[in-house]
Amino acid sequence: MTWRLKYSRQAQKDSLKLASSGLKDRAKKLLSVLAENPWQSPPSFEQLKGTSTPVYSRRINIQHRLVYQVFEDECVVKILRMWTQYRD
Repeated sequence: MTWRLKYSRQAQKDSLKLASSGLKDRAKKLLSVLAENPWQSPPSFEQLKGTSTPVYSRRINIQHRLVYQVFEDECVVKILRMWTQYRD
């Protein structure tokens, strides 16, 4: 089963930062894992606390994270952020 990836406006902006910082390839690998199976581990993921709906993150590197939500009934993974852990 292939999952569809949707990107928030912030994630689209973050992708430009990733490209200029040399982290684009690492982010692409994580995105391909999410498109294949968002529950796959490794690479490990964690559920973020303090949100009303489940939000998950995976590390791009030590500083930056890919933050996303999973909508199982629609087979959609919504990418929220790709630069920092926290949402605006």
